[in-house]
Amino acid sequence: VQLQASGGGLVQAGGSLRLSCAASGRTSSAYSMGWFRQAPGKGREFVAAITWSGGTLDYADSVKGRLRISRDNAKNTVYLQMNTLKPEDTAVYYCAADRNWYGTTRVIGDHDYWGQGTLVTVSS
Repeated sequence: VQLQASGGGLVQAGGSLRLSCAASGRTSSAYSMGWFRQAPGKGREFVAAITWSGGTLDYADSVKGRLRISRDNAKNTVYLQMNTLKPEDTAVYYCAADRNWYGTTRVIGDHDYWGQGTLVTVSS
């Protein structure tokens, strides 16, 4: 499975962006999907996750209520709608796929495939 993240850019604090993650390759298999981010000089951290069915969602406390994860399995695409952005949201955002399609995980090592990342910069 190949993952292609897109939609990053420069936005002012309080603004919005929508990230997309398009999957190609072995998309007939079911995957849970996650978004992670890595700020300059920091480690990669969990942001949000969604199961294959979309029935279970998980969010980091720092983004709860502002970011929303969703997916369209017909388009093999996962989205991250980002609202009320803050300067501390500045990071490279990565999408990842987990073959454990019925649950979500925040653990980086549990994910089998990763996208290349898309940069989000929030100015104050």
